[in-house]
Amino acid sequence: MTSKRAAEPHPDVQAFLELYDSLDAPAFSESTPEEARRNLEEMRATDDPDIELASVEDHTIDGPHGDLAIRRYDPGTEGADRPVILYVHGGGWVIGSVDTHDGVCRKLAAESGYPVVSVDYGLAPEHPFPEGLEDCYAALEWVAESADERRASPDEIVVAGDSAGGSLAAGLSLLVRDRGGPDIAYQLLIYPSAGDATVTEAYERNKEGYFLTADDMAWFRSHYFESEIDMGNVYAFPLLADDLSGLPPATVITAGFDPLRDVGADYADRLADAGVPVEYHNYDDMIHGFFSMISDPVNLDRAHEAHDAAVSDLHAALE
Repeated sequence: MTSKRAAEPHPDVQAFLELYDSLDAPAFSESTPEEARRNLEEMRATDDPDIELASVEDHTIDGPHGDLAIRRYDPGTEGADRPVILYVHGGGWVIGSVDTHDGVCRKLAAESGYPVVSVDYGLAPEHPFPEGLEDCYAALEWVAESADERRASPDEIVVAGDSAGGSLAAGLSLLVRDRGGPDIAYQLLIYPSAGDATVTEAYERNKEGYFLTADDMAWFRSHYFESEIDMGNVYAFPLLADDLSGLPPATVITAGFDPLRDVGADYADRLADAGVPVEYHNYDDMIHGFFSMISDPVNLDRAHEAHDAAVSDLHAALE
């Protein structure tokens, strides 16, 4: 897939980067996990959502490591057999929550017309690999088992996620293919951390100055992986898998000024080479995290374009 960046970031992104620098917020890599979580919650979470839906409900389900919180968004669309999206939030496997990604899930539900289930999987270092993936699998089972009673189709489940959530969504699709489990109809992978980005050109060119830094990435990995062996696990980094055939069709979204750009593009290429239908969208003037920048004070037109592309792909594949 064509993976490149523009001559410079979009002016709106430049303004965001200047604003972010002016806040003088500590880098993730200079914080404890608890501090980094609080900082992200303050940046992202809101008590006044921009998008109202027919219902937004919090539930607790049984997870492999205890109670597992999920949030279900219902747009109120008619029909008894709607596809349903299982959304896995980003945050380097260490930070992020259903609250920080509430806006993204509301927008996906409203624009697709599909219910969305967001999962609050266990975060590292308290829950290192593969515990977060196991939580996501439990959430997938719950979505499939409860689909009929919630006017959704158990045969049309989309797994979606951004960044670390994208790697978990991709790993979940691979795990289900290899070990059996609820059918996954589609993957929506938003700048997924699908492999070792440190060996790519995008990492070298974008590792400083564009929000997500090399130091941050190393900090996330150090908390998520307990050993080097875990970093070689195909369900952690699906790009390592020898065979990607038989996986669900996918949309892969990347950003030009993102150190993860090339691993996302490479994963799209690998899927296509394996015969998996793939739609690839590279936003060459954007940075990591842009898909979530859809409301004030950082409201990017290009982020809304990316949501439109994702929803268009879902409708084309599932309707």
